Amino acid sequence: MSEVHTGKLSSIERVELTRVVMSILDSWGMTAQQQVDLLNLPPKTPTRALRRYREDTPFPQTNEVDERLEHIVGIVDALRTTYPHNPSMGALWMKQRNKQFQDRSPLKVMVDDGIDGIMRIRAHLDCAYDWFNDSRSASDD
Repeated sequence: MSEVHTGKLSSIERVELTRVVMSILDSWGMTAQQQVDLLNLPPKTPTRALRRYREDTPFPQTNEVDERLEHIVGIVDALRTTYPHNPSMGALWMKQRNKQFQDRSPLKVMVDDGIDGIMRIRAHLDCAYDWFNDSRSASDD
């Protein structure tokens, strides 16, 4: 999985991305409500809608959802690079408490802190992403 620009995907590619992301969230052991919160789906999204996302329905195409999908893909890529010989270690790392995050798990940071938490986890795992964003904010000053 490489950098994904969700706005440029065909409907078939968007369905496939949705399936892959749902599989990732399932492998991380997230509850249905955590998945809804992490993806910034409407709060009353029923569990059956999540089931459809695993099958043939793409996520809603909103800027908020698309931004989160791009970061999740970036996190997965960084975990794959960090643990190249044992993919299950990435899911384990996501669930374990970490002193870097005030003794919270990366999943808890992402769910509790929303897009800021998601970006924080990505920056922690992906030094290229972190460097790029630091250099952009320095040029904004």
